[in-house]
Amino acid sequence: MTCNQGVVLEGITEAKKATVQRLLNEYKVMHSKETTVSGLRRNMVACVALPTCPLAFAEAERYLPTLVERLEAVTEKCGISQEDIVIRMTGCPNSCGRPSMAEIGFIGKAPGTYNMYLGADFVGHRLNTLYAESVNEDQIIKILTLLFSSYGQEREKAERFGDFLVRKRIVKPMMDGRDWWSTPQV
Repeated sequence: MTCNQGVVLEGITEAKKATVQRLLNEYKVMHSKETTVSGLRRNMVACVALPTCPLAFAEAERYLPTLVERLEAVTEKCGISQEDIVIRMTGCPNSCGRPSMAEIGFIGKAPGTYNMYLGADFVGHRLNTLYAESVNEDQIIKILTLLFSSYGQEREKAERFGDFLVRKRIVKPMMDGRDWWSTPQV
């Protein structure tokens, strides 16, 4: 198991590779860019949240795939559906899904309501920044539609979404974890 909710299969001999591949295909295990719907889906992580976790204020694990499905339609229209963008969601401020390290992060505030954080880098060297408080699904879609559209049109070659947000001064870079709970001014 990886820290991004993935599985690494190691030590598979050449003789067993075809069998493993057949099993991955048979059970529809998404295991490559070709078998995964989008860059968002490849990079989404959520904690269990409601109803499993007694600390959760909002859904995460059961809701994030639904939100990503709506966002996939937006990324398709913007021409960025295959761009790897890290999106994480957690049901409470304990942040078991590590949303602070996502290019797009959500922390549950109440059922259907989240704080939205933007601007971490893809590999986890920079944290994200609070962008919008207490947003619902329609507000999330509206905000990200505008940002994805700009990203699709204005990004530099090989530029990641979080880096784009910082370069365009949409959010200020968060380089020190001690400052994460404050909102830096752009």
